[in-house]
Amino acid sequence: MNDSYVLVLYYSHNGATAKMARLIAEGVEQAGLEARLRTVPKVTTETRASAPEIPDSGALYCTEDDLKNCAALVLGSPTRFGNMAAPLKYFIDGTSSLWLSGSLSGKPAAVFTTTASMHGGQESTLLSMQLPLLHHGMLLVGLPYSEAALSDTRGGGTPYGASHLAGGDGARPLDNHESALCRALGKRVATVTRQLLAGAAHVQS
Repeated sequence: MNDSYVLVLYYSHNGATAKMARLIAEGVEQAGLEARLRTVPKVTTETRASAPEIPDSGALYCTEDDLKNCAALVLGSPTRFGNMAAPLKYFIDGTSSLWLSGSLSGKPAAVFTTTASMHGGQESTLLSMQLPLLHHGMLLVGLPYSEAALSDTRGGGTPYGASHLAGGDGARPLDNHESALCRALGKRVATVTRQLLAGAAHVQS
């Protein structure tokens, strides 16, 4: 591992996924690691169109170096027909050089999502987002049932990762259980990452 930051990489259309990302980053930093928030540009069928290098607001766009040099990754997207949104999928599909070099192998990873409806594909989206991370050799981190909010939630929250029922317009705020699970996921990823970094340092010494 080349650095001690956790990359929280997400795509957000209406802002709900971005709110989750910030809560996850809070959890990461509460556990003692830096959280680096990054996003990806929208994609378009018009090949001549391109996004500016720096977004007008919010997180910066993720670079290959951001991903290559992270100690851990938390990946987030709204649900699109039970899968991650096209902009994030497009970005992940372009990481073959990191796959070839094994740059992400052995690093912790987790996922999170938002949906418009209660049964809008939260779990299938989380599971599908894990697949490319497994191909990269990453170590998946979920949410254990020792997190009480996982059993009590009436909105989002799964053992596969944090989730949020945002509503059709994305305006439903994160409730206390969803927020707690976002922070818990960030803390868990950071804790596992610190343990791995400490183990690696011990082996090198």
